[in-house]
Amino acid sequence: MSNVLNDAALDQLFRTARTQNAFLDKPVEESQLKALYELLKWGPTAANGSPARFVFVTSPDAKAKLAPALSEGNHDKTLAAPVTVIVAFDEDFHEKLPYLFPHADAKSWFDGPREGRTESAFRNGSLQGAYLILAARALGLDAGPMSGFDNAKVDEAFFKGTAIKSNFLVNLGYGDPSGLFPRLPRLSFDEAARIE
Repeated sequence: MSNVLNDAALDQLFRTARTQNAFLDKPVEESQLKALYELLKWGPTAANGSPARFVFVTSPDAKAKLAPALSEGNHDKTLAAPVTVIVAFDEDFHEKLPYLFPHADAKSWFDGPREGRTESAFRNGSLQGAYLILAARALGLDAGPMSGFDNAKVDEAFFKGTAIKSNFLVNLGYGDPSGLFPRLPRLSFDEAARIE
């Protein structure tokens, strides 16, 4: 892991990558979505818990289920995107720890009421959602992550009767540059960080 990525790779992942608001009419193949997951799954999570769960909304029926949960500002662009990923987290993620973290009794660390697992599931599931965005960019896809939806409606439509809860959405596809807003600034190192 001693090689530094070249500038083109760093640009694609970070510096020139943009949050997309519109997408070209170009499909994303199922094989690409599977490759995306196969890449993002390697990102680290606490005790390898991997609590994120992903629903790749692509079909007209699935989009119709999602539509009532979308805010007005996100409705049309989300339904027009080739793929919308529901990034969610499983509050019962610990059930898979005997497989994912076999060298210790990690499941027992999280046994008990679900409320005791929510913080870890949400935090690590959010990390995995960020890995999804970077993996998408690495594989040549554009991403438009967003809030702006009713979590309870999404959970009712897609996760009813489970321990899975929605976190945020990510539109995926090939970005249409005409939908971009001007690039916004970022905080400087001194504004956001310090070395002690």
